[in-house]
Amino acid sequence: MEEYQYKTITGTAETIYKEKGSKFIALSFPVTDETKSKKILTKIRKTYFNAQHHCFAYILGTEMTTIRCSDDGEPSGTAGKQILEQIQSKGLTNILIIVVRYFGGIKLGKGGLSRAYKTATSDVINKSGIITKAICDTYKISFNYNTLPAVMKILKAEKAKLSEQKFEATCSVIIKISKENSQKILERLKKISGVELKILI
Repeated sequence: MEEYQYKTITGTAETIYKEKGSKFIALSFPVTDETKSKKILTKIRKTYFNAQHHCFAYILGTEMTTIRCSDDGEPSGTAGKQILEQIQSKGLTNILIIVVRYFGGIKLGKGGLSRAYKTATSDVINKSGIITKAICDTYKISFNYNTLPAVMKILKAEKAKLSEQKFEATCSVIIKISKENSQKILERLKKISGVELKILI
């Protein structure tokens, strides 16, 4: 069952952690691609333009294929790595966490910094909430109009999510279906004459 699911956060959140005068503002975002992640980073840097550091980590993809982190000027391994390890410890993906630091005048040392970034990240993850989602495949289904009732009956019975549909002489729909159930649904559709299936990335 777990191979067909992934864990992510339910929504955005913000927490504040203070240590010896330094303030760590942790922000979490559910994201699915690098473009959106970079836009959020740019916005946060502008919002907190007077902060000394904007450290972050993100993991993307249901198979966790895209992983990035940054110390943004903090001593190596004290910030980005700590944020990333907290995300990984919860088994999360499709998540971006940024920790903005305002220096309070007292140096925390590598150990202190690592603990601060770890705690800030843990706090914001807990506030964000964790949800388990099904991994879905996206397919384009093409078929003749006279087979529309048969196709739609299967899609409705299997609770497939339709994102686009075109009903003309030649019909097509784009659907999202759970990876766990996709093989069963596809086998049913293939039995209808003239149905063409194409997986979309």
